[in-house]
Amino acid sequence: MGWAIALHGGAGDIPRTLPPERREPRLATLRRCLDLGAAALRAGRSALDVVELVVRELEDCPHFNAGKGSVLTSDGTVEMEASVMDGTDMRCGAVSGLSTVVNPISLARLVMDKTPHIYLAFDGAEAFARDQGVEIRDQSHFITEENIERLRNAKEANRVTPSQSKPPTTTTTAGPARWAAWPSTPRAAWRRRPPRAAW
Repeated sequence: MGWAIALHGGAGDIPRTLPPERREPRLATLRRCLDLGAAALRAGRSALDVVELVVRELEDCPHFNAGKGSVLTSDGTVEMEASVMDGTDMRCGAVSGLSTVVNPISLARLVMDKTPHIYLAFDGAEAFARDQGVEIRDQSHFITEENIERLRNAKEANRVTPSQSKPPTTTTTAGPARWAAWPSTPRAAWRRRPPRAAW
């Protein structure tokens, strides 16, 4: 049986009107991630390993709304999310409300593999991350000038503007033709989401 990989860097698009200096790095990263995932699948890595590997690359890239470069809350902070599912046995793991975890997708995988739970959020997810020894960084690591500017513009206009043109997500699916791994979906907080304290 063969394999396939599908990848996109968000539910929106990368508009052709986006200046080349902002558009090209995004496209280059997507190409690099596809090549990385395809090479890992050719080498016999599991679909789950490949999904985690590719999404980590997207989380590490400041041009996508996952990990570094996450959309900011109205308070200028990040609240990141990620989920992963194994389609062969329907196991899944999800995390949300993360503000210090460098690769939320890896923490979601640990929730799936190491706990009886399927979902951890906010302080509980952060505590689990520390217990598992995943890489943690100060919030400043995730905040980019582009997202600070976008938040400032949204506040000045008193309206939410999408990062490109649609709500944020990053999805990767990899696996044999019968889909051994379902999409992984890390997301930063929706722009319309108020800070947690306001709920």
